[in-house]
Amino acid sequence: MYAPAFNRVEDEEVARQMVAHVGAGELVTVGPDGYPVATLLPVLWSGDRVRAHLARANPHWRSIAADSPSLLVVTGPQAYVSPSWYASKAEHGRVVPTWNYTTVHLTGRVRVHDDVDWLRDLVTALTQSHEHGREHPWSVTDAPEAYVEGQLRGIVGVEIAVERVEAKAKLSQNRSDEDRSGVVEGLRGEASPDAAVVADLMAPDLRSPDLRG
Repeated sequence: MYAPAFNRVEDEEVARQMVAHVGAGELVTVGPDGYPVATLLPVLWSGDRVRAHLARANPHWRSIAADSPSLLVVTGPQAYVSPSWYASKAEHGRVVPTWNYTTVHLTGRVRVHDDVDWLRDLVTALTQSHEHGREHPWSVTDAPEAYVEGQLRGIVGVEIAVERVEAKAKLSQNRSDEDRSGVVEGLRGEASPDAAVVADLMAPDLRSPDLRG
């Protein structure tokens, strides 16, 4: 990942929270034909492992060789930044558009799991992760056992042994406080929900946005 020092997120715990907040990522592997294949998957990152599952009907999993390299791309909020929002536009006009965003790249070796117990543990953990805190959380055991078993037969699991963590928050850190304040104000006026989230990430501290909230 290209990440200048001022955009780099060094704290792995912050990267973990960024991944947990998004909850899904694009798994990218290379098939026997040498071409990359990608699938968007809900993911759980625990310790040095990322677990996920995909439909058995998806041919992606059949192209994954055991312990082959993989990349998981988790993309956070993103938004267009207009140069008209910079205070420096009025001073010298030397400004151009850009794109603000957050992302995490997890690189490691991947393998496929077809064990029903492994898959049950995964979908139970995924469900608990997303249902936790709801007034009436749904549980895997709420569905009939025969139905659950049928659903489990329709998926396969993948597990990445994470070897490298790269996280980036491109939030105008290289601009002046005045320019950054202008971007925050401009983003808050956009219709895109992501724009408001990017503004929130930039606003708490214009120099060091808190990504852990």
